[in-house]
Amino acid sequence: MRVLIPGLNRHNVAGELLAGVTLVAIAIPLNIGYAQIAGLPASAGLYALVVPALVWALLASSRQLVVSSDAASASLVASSLGGLAVAGSQSYAVMALAQAVICGVVFLLMAVFRLGFLATFLSKPILIGFVGGLSLDILVSQVAKALGVHVDSGAEFTAKVVALATGLADANPWSMLIAVSAAAILLIGQRLARAVPWALVVMVAATSAVALTHADAAGVQVLGAVPAGPPDLTWPVLDAAQWLVLVPSALALAMVASAEGLLVSRSYGEKHQYATRPNRDLFAFGVANIAAGASGSFALGASTSRTAAMDRAGSRTQLPSLVLAGGTLLLLLFGTDLLAEIPAPAIGAIVGVAILPLLGFRELRRLWRLSRFEFWIAVVCFVVTLTVGSIAGIVVAFVLALINLARRAATPTIDVLADDGNPAHALVEGTTAGQTTAAGTIIIRMAAPLFFANGAVFTQAVKSAITDAGGPDDVHRLVVDMEAVTDVDVTGADEFDGLRTWLAAARIELEFSRVRSNARARLARFGVVRAGDTVFSTNRAAASASLASSEGTRPC
Repeated sequence: MRVLIPGLNRHNVAGELLAGVTLVAIAIPLNIGYAQIAGLPASAGLYALVVPALVWALLASSRQLVVSSDAASASLVASSLGGLAVAGSQSYAVMALAQAVICGVVFLLMAVFRLGFLATFLSKPILIGFVGGLSLDILVSQVAKALGVHVDSGAEFTAKVVALATGLADANPWSMLIAVSAAAILLIGQRLARAVPWALVVMVAATSAVALTHADAAGVQVLGAVPAGPPDLTWPVLDAAQWLVLVPSALALAMVASAEGLLVSRSYGEKHQYATRPNRDLFAFGVANIAAGASGSFALGASTSRTAAMDRAGSRTQLPSLVLAGGTLLLLLFGTDLLAEIPAPAIGAIVGVAILPLLGFRELRRLWRLSRFEFWIAVVCFVVTLTVGSIAGIVVAFVLALINLARRAATPTIDVLADDGNPAHALVEGTTAGQTTAAGTIIIRMAAPLFFANGAVFTQAVKSAITDAGGPDDVHRLVVDMEAVTDVDVTGADEFDGLRTWLAAARIELEFSRVRSNARARLARFGVVRAGDTVFSTNRAAASASLASSEGTRPC
């Protein structure tokens, strides 16, 4: 047991089994709803809880992350396939299977080439905006379903809002009553007793009420028959052109799932002090998604809400996911008749309440307080995802990530160091000032590698510091503190060469301090630090002693 399920022992097995029962109660109603969001039958959501959950539990390094269908992945599936086939058709279902397989292959490639670091490329503001936009689109559709108003799931967001608003007059009153009651029970219940599986309570209560009152005869839609039996092993058959069309959406699914999944996995690992291996988790994601495509389901993502629920339940292993797989299989074998009378308004309320936290309004308020720039990044990503579509949203997310990265790289911290005429003291203590030392020395420190985005900025900062200090008449020596310059590229080296020429023309000596030993060879090869240049010791104490003396230098 310890080999197959890390963290499991005879002391916690009972608690882990109980947490697994809780996970079954939470996941089954949610996955039925997510399957409908994706435009697929309820069975597709249930199949995601069997083979893929089993595979994930046995392969993942994370002891707590729950992987299954979720709101973001379901919405991405619906938005990306809606223009390629009719939701609910056989061709649509086959495309969903193929999309999951491609998504799995992308994960496997990321694992093989150790690209887990790419998941961190989507910053938290970008994820907040992207997932929030998807979630609001889902929420409108679920509100319409809960009220019995017909809305085209493949329509644009504004069209859905208009259809919902104009259809309210014709909403089924019994559907409205069930939806409002279900939402109220969920919201109030979660505040009073978070450990209770309120989604299951609502589903059972609403189904019982419909069965007793025959509300389906009054126009309340019910789930209908769910095929009995375990998932069939299958394989999507499409032509090459159709496979290629699915690649962009599969890439988007993989990036969002990996970014969110690895972030959540790492955070819980740090919280409970166990190691996680990102590339192994990417491998597990890949195999689980391929298993989903081969067993009648659709692309999977990381379920933050269910992971949090398991953490609150005290679970610290993947045993609950194994219990979930077994419990769902038993339901498919013997209990599908119980699902036929589940009212659609109850499912809509369950999914709607589940995705409310994903809208990100609380996180947006926090971003507004902390960083207006990152707030607007999240807002732009939110609006584009909501109004243009999920694929456009992920493209904009990457562009915004690049802009944010370039903005930060192009504006590194550049300190002008001096103190009381003692440059050595300034070097060691890091005192910032805009004056030269008594000896006519200025010390410049850039806290970043020297490359194309900041080379010109560094050069201009040096020239401005010398000019502000009185120019060449008062400044006779420039010392560049190289402690944070860990790398250089051709553009950065060329900019530095131009600075060297300018300094020579102004008769200002150029010297270096604390050049990193692991970067020295590359800096020399690019001509930043040359043979014959004065280079002070890399040791702070030695640098202090050397720089304090006008003769205390060591040539490179």
